[in-house]
Amino acid sequence: MDIRRHNRTAWDRLVRSGGRWTVPVSSETVAAARQDEWEIFLTPSKPVPRQWFPQTEGLRVLCLASGGGQQGPILAAAGAEVTVLDNSPGQLEQERLVADRDSLAVTTVEGDMADLSMFADGSFGLVVHPVSNLFVPDVRPVWKETFRVLRSGGVLLAGFNNPAVYLFDYELADRTGILQVKYKIPYSDLTSLTEEEKQRRIDKEEPIEFSHTLEDQIGGQFDAGFVVTGFYEDGYGEDDLLDGDDPLTHYMPIFIATRSVRP
Repeated sequence: MDIRRHNRTAWDRLVRSGGRWTVPVSSETVAAARQDEWEIFLTPSKPVPRQWFPQTEGLRVLCLASGGGQQGPILAAAGAEVTVLDNSPGQLEQERLVADRDSLAVTTVEGDMADLSMFADGSFGLVVHPVSNLFVPDVRPVWKETFRVLRSGGVLLAGFNNPAVYLFDYELADRTGILQVKYKIPYSDLTSLTEEEKQRRIDKEEPIEFSHTLEDQIGGQFDAGFVVTGFYEDGYGEDDLLDGDDPLTHYMPIFIATRSVRP
């Protein structure tokens, strides 16, 4: 199966249906960022601490697997030189929509988050990578490529799922409210589901997902050469819970964010 092609189609569909992670920021948010009043999110509800960021004026930033017009336009309005790489043409079109609407300079590149060969070594001072590496089967190439394209002293801000998210039978939870362990970690839609369940996801054009162990998510950053200098956990906010998002978030934080530096 061509995972990248399938997920490209799935995310283009989410753009057309107005999925949460495809809705661009408003002109008011961009205007505030121009006045240095801004925040971005790597995870659903907790903003990234401002002290995690380098000075943004003139900073070369790669928003990695970060299309949708949410992080990139804010950083561009704050003075950064922004490139957004995403697998979905629809998500990249949202970036261009905001850039055209609000007169921002944002470069868009369609590509694979695990292959940044179009960028030279040391091209960026900051990489912003919100929760998205669940859509690649192996996360370690993402960390290695990110390390390569960052300059010395460059910063990686990354969000990702706690792998515990993938342990449970959510169809059962939807019917009964009971969270019951069903799957082993690491999880994969391609190998953990039955053929019928997998085909149902494919037919519905839902993105194919993969869990990654904390050894790969955090240890993989160390092994790539990073020094981890910041960490927080997050869950869904109250409005999300009302909409029926992941029930595990009632019991534990289900997202992690890290700040890492290339020495």
